[in-house]
Amino acid sequence: MGSLFCTPADPPQLAAVLSKIKKKKDDYYRYGFSREQDYTLRAFFDLAQEFETLDNFYRVAVFVPKDFLGFDCCLYLVDSESGDLVTVCDSISSLNVCGLKPHDFVKISQEPYEHGDSFFVPISGNRRLFAVKNLAHSEEIIGMLEVFPRGRMDERDKLFFQKYANRIGYNYHYKMLALSNEEHLKFINTLVADIEHNVLMPNIKYRVFFNIVDKKIKELAEELVLFRDHLKEAREQGCSYASSVEKIEQSFAKTLTELQKCHVDIEKHFRNTSLFLESLLRREHFQKGELVLRRRPCNFAKEIIEPQLERYRARLERQGIEIDDRLGGVPDEDMPLAVDIGLISQVYANFFSNAEKYCAEVVDHHGNRRKFMALGRALLPDYFGPGKDGVKFSVFTTGPHLSGEEAKLVFEEGVRGDNTGNNPGSGHGLHFVKKVIEVHGGEVGCEQVPLGNNFYFILPIQSFLEENGQERENYERDSHLISGGV
Repeated sequence: MGSLFCTPADPPQLAAVLSKIKKKKDDYYRYGFSREQDYTLRAFFDLAQEFETLDNFYRVAVFVPKDFLGFDCCLYLVDSESGDLVTVCDSISSLNVCGLKPHDFVKISQEPYEHGDSFFVPISGNRRLFAVKNLAHSEEIIGMLEVFPRGRMDERDKLFFQKYANRIGYNYHYKMLALSNEEHLKFINTLVADIEHNVLMPNIKYRVFFNIVDKKIKELAEELVLFRDHLKEAREQGCSYASSVEKIEQSFAKTLTELQKCHVDIEKHFRNTSLFLESLLRREHFQKGELVLRRRPCNFAKEIIEPQLERYRARLERQGIEIDDRLGGVPDEDMPLAVDIGLISQVYANFFSNAEKYCAEVVDHHGNRRKFMALGRALLPDYFGPGKDGVKFSVFTTGPHLSGEEAKLVFEEGVRGDNTGNNPGSGHGLHFVKKVIEVHGGEVGCEQVPLGNNFYFILPIQSFLEENGQERENYERDSHLISGGV
């Protein structure tokens, strides 16, 4: 979420705003609208905000000019499916004409035109919202406003209705966007409830199934031990069928070993998938429209880094990437951090995925050609202010340096570095990393270092320690160890 406090205006931006204000002021003086016309614009603006339904908005659009100025109006809008004009409301029949096809002389036009005793004005939408919701097929024209009798109009009246039609278009566009957003929110809330009921809750039952399978595999292992004991007795007694049974025992043992490996692999995959599902699809995320953390103290290396590294290790090694997971030599103590384990795990998953795609071969200080990834962790005393320490976690990969400008922008949505080549990607992963770290109160960054680039994030630890006295003692102990104390 952005800050609610104002920041000093950028001089060019301020100049642009002031210029627009002056132009608008000059325009209104030039228009020379009458008092009744000014009141018409004000009334339409106020009532367009007051009435929420589209039907009442249509009524306001055609009846305000009739009541204030004595002109009748008919409102036509472009159908989003067919692209044709449809009559939606007039100041004579109200909504009784809604949906009727207009006369042939009523057409979509970029410019005002006259026909008989009527004056037709194009209704333009809000240009900035076309990318959000396309309401028309005729460029920026989303409808036409018919005003009559034309015989009572002068040129100032015609100019007024052109400006009035623009206000109809802008307000209509925003109303449609608001209604669309409302429908989207209802859909999202329903979808989240369905996900919770039909995905997350059933997913929990898999844990029970894994426990049952694990128990059965152990029972089979015990049966195999008994089977081998009986086979041994049979061999000692010189039974003729012993050699045949040995083949069965070997097949049984091989199948059991494979089953045990499959069970371990599937359970690891399940744990990781469940962790990501449960951390991304939380009801609170959707209700608040932002990431909502579930913090708890954890052993960062064992509960977050190692499981994700284990997922990617084989893939990294297939790319010829060496892995230094010593965390820069920092002792593997339980750092006093309270984080959302599921979300921070996905931060490392993104870093490791990028390492697999973008780590490149370099010549090291000894003249050897190498590709490698190194993990780092460092204590940063007072990083977030006096007495507010931070911990820096890094993932370094060899390869061409990102430029200074790229390093600043690479965590923004949709931005990808020039070194990405033909590797697939959307530029979303690092932006997700940034959001997760920032909601933890931390910072992200990328820096050039010898042989490659270091992607890092820094988390604060003070706020959690202030609320947990025992953790403060643990932190002081760990800091002493890290700095070389005994």
